[in-house]
Amino acid sequence: MITLRRLNAVGTRIVVPKTCFKQFHYTLRRQFNPIVENFLNDLKEEGEDDKKSNKSRRLNSLGNNDRNDHNNERNNNNNYNDGEDNGGDSSGRFDRFKSFLMKCLETIGITISSVGILAGAGFLYHRFYGYHVLYKMDKAFDKGEDPAAQIAMHSKTHAHTSNSEDDKGDQSKNNDKEDGDHNHNLIQDFWVDRPQQKLLDEIISGKIIGRYFLIIGEKGTGKTSLIMEAMKKVNGLNVCIFDAHADPEIFRLRLGKALNFTFSEDYIGSLFSIRGPRDTTALLDIERAFSKLEELAINRVAKTKRPLVMIINNAHLIKENEEGVKLLELLQQKAEALSGAGLLTMIFNSDDYWVYEKLKQLGTRLELINVRDLNRKETVNALKFIRHRFFPKDRVLNDAVCNKVYDLIGGRPQHITQVARHNDIVKACHEIIDREKTWYLNQCGLLGSGMDDDVMESGKFSSSAMLLMREFVEMDRQRADSLILSKDNSNQHDHYLPELPLWRARQVMTRADYIQRYDNLNIFTIDSESRVRADSVPMMRAFHEIASQPHFDELLEDTMDRVADIESLGRTREIVMKDLNMGSEYLWKKYGPAELKMTMLKSAKTKDVHGDFTEFNNAANEKGSHSGSSGVGLGNDNSAGAGIGVDNGNSNDKIEDDDDEEELYLEDIDRKDSRKWWKRRMNDQLFVPEKDRHAKEGDLDLNRVNED
Repeated sequence: MITLRRLNAVGTRIVVPKTCFKQFHYTLRRQFNPIVENFLNDLKEEGEDDKKSNKSRRLNSLGNNDRNDHNNERNNNNNYNDGEDNGGDSSGRFDRFKSFLMKCLETIGITISSVGILAGAGFLYHRFYGYHVLYKMDKAFDKGEDPAAQIAMHSKTHAHTSNSEDDKGDQSKNNDKEDGDHNHNLIQDFWVDRPQQKLLDEIISGKIIGRYFLIIGEKGTGKTSLIMEAMKKVNGLNVCIFDAHADPEIFRLRLGKALNFTFSEDYIGSLFSIRGPRDTTALLDIERAFSKLEELAINRVAKTKRPLVMIINNAHLIKENEEGVKLLELLQQKAEALSGAGLLTMIFNSDDYWVYEKLKQLGTRLELINVRDLNRKETVNALKFIRHRFFPKDRVLNDAVCNKVYDLIGGRPQHITQVARHNDIVKACHEIIDREKTWYLNQCGLLGSGMDDDVMESGKFSSSAMLLMREFVEMDRQRADSLILSKDNSNQHDHYLPELPLWRARQVMTRADYIQRYDNLNIFTIDSESRVRADSVPMMRAFHEIASQPHFDELLEDTMDRVADIESLGRTREIVMKDLNMGSEYLWKKYGPAELKMTMLKSAKTKDVHGDFTEFNNAANEKGSHSGSSGVGLGNDNSAGAGIGVDNGNSNDKIEDDDDEEELYLEDIDRKDSRKWWKRRMNDQLFVPEKDRHAKEGDLDLNRVNED
């Protein structure tokens, strides 16, 4: 409360209260067009000026009545001027309204022209962007434009290089020329031409039209190398290649990189209020990429008269789930449509069998290309060729060593490339077999009778693999020309691993769903003819060594029995009865005439450990009958104690035997003991001459040439 003091006319002081009011907040008024606001403000100011002028005139007329005579003429003049002012005001208002209309029309014209220019620019940019996308994709199929091809491209020739300082003269140049001619002749002699190479050359060059292909084979058989060699011959013309992936988003990015397609991620149409097409899923983006590829293929095939080629490498990496199956179906639909039109030839490269199963369901133009291991002759040539590239002339392998390498590891190009770069090539072969053996045991090792019930699924997985492995080992042992167990080195044949039809392999395993997981783990393989066999020769040798371990069959049976026992707990009900004796007979009577007679018997394992009570029970029954007792063989404490006494006669020996049998291994624990297999694989022969043996442990020469 604020008080104000003032004095009135009498002189008394009057207190006037003044109340504080709150200050009200109000929102700003809406803004109109600036031209309209300025026009209204001008009209308001002119109206206020007119009111002020009229008021001043009235005051002047009232204050000067005594001088009317003197100012009559002046007033008349003022009235005349007022009339003129009123006429001028009306004409000025019309001019201002006219100018307002002109400004409105000008603003409308500017707005319409701006919107038109913006729309035209957006339309032109949209059309330009479409042509630019096709131009970039067209560049991706030109010669040498594919980045994947540039990275993986390789050459058959090997130029001879020398690091010594004495080879810089004219004589060294002549020697280099002679060495180059010698290298060229040696390469032509030892270069391995695969039977599938010619077919792939025709496919990638565009001579085969109207089909799409699936290249299937085990890991390391040289499928990608065959493709790259064919691409090198055409220098990547009309070809693109990329690797598949389990994630559809990464698959989309790799497809876009191969096609030089950005999926409209660089589209700036949003500046023109045009929504971009990127707000979608990965499958829709892949569909859009193939739509653009169709437009490009129509224009490009009309010029070149040959279809485009798209290679999807490692197609087995796509997951076998809902998204992966949808992606594979989308790719197959595009392959069917575009190959039938002669626009695009798609090539799928896969290691696993499940890709073929999915493609076979809808495939009408699908063709298979099987890539297998090298035979003995091709393996010998490949070993000599690789050895020549990375080692000097005096370290070239002879035919005997090459044949022994083939006997150990077979003709898998992946393994041949690894061992050929080692100085001690036979040792490298043994290490490959040991790695395959370790890999198999780590994935499918048996747990025995002590397996926990929480890992029952692992026990099923391991026992199924071991059953199929044992079947293959038995088949190979029964063959007369088994190379793995043959001791006749003069009989040089190609490897033919034992195989079974897919349906029969599932019968042996007693499971139908594990075989594809074994294929993914590179333990067993399934070819295009639905034949199951070991993944490689080193893996087959590992099968033989594991099956040759003592008590292997017993360990397998223990694991299977343990799995069966764990499963029985879930689907059976047990009745627990206390104070019963093994070997005794019990009579279970119900109300009425029904009765049940039970005999306590031992299982086979219990008999092996504790013995059988049959003889003792018979003697006890006879004794009980003579004594007139109504008890049963081991029903009383004395007989039970006697029974235990009989059993304890051999209990120590049987328990010791049981302890020995519990230690069941699939391979030797000590590394030194595991090396005994090396000599057994070599048939008790070291085979490699002393001068060719490597002195250092684990030395690996990859790209080093020894000039000594």
